[in-house]
Amino acid sequence: MEQEKPNHRIKIVPLRNRPGLCGPAAAWFSGKWGIPEAEYRRSMEGMLQKSAAVPQWYVTLGGQGEILAGAGVIENDFHNRKDLSPNLCALFVEAPCRYQGVAGMLLDFIRKDLGKLGIPVLYLVTGHTGFYEKYGWRFVTMAMGDDQQPLRLYQSPAFSPSPPSALR
Repeated sequence: MEQEKPNHRIKIVPLRNRPGLCGPAAAWFSGKWGIPEAEYRRSMEGMLQKSAAVPQWYVTLGGQGEILAGAGVIENDFHNRKDLSPNLCALFVEAPCRYQGVAGMLLDFIRKDLGKLGIPVLYLVTGHTGFYEKYGWRFVTMAMGDDQQPLRLYQSPAFSPSPPSALR
């Protein structure tokens, strides 16, 4: 499932459907977050090798195929609340694409995709306040990051696929 957004000329792509993008995506995420590219590659390879719902990785492509935004879903995003899983991670939108609804579209796409994969709830940790609430995320508690810094922990239901309408 890929989703093109005609008003924005962007396409949201689950990397499990386009494995050839994993290398460029791993390099892109590494450049944004300073985590070694090999870590992203390892997670993406794990996604491709198993049929489990987690991990998952997504990119938003522009009209020329360039990565404009991306995010992942992993078991735990480096915090002490291992019981609150899976976690959205590494959400990033390139500066020229910010304030255009790209993050919201990507968040909605991921929640719909996870709902189809049978994941009922998604969590995330962040230092931001106000941003995720705009997109329907609810603050749950504070968590301690692996670096011993407090983080805000949010949750959102995944969006379940609509049941087919009954025949009349």
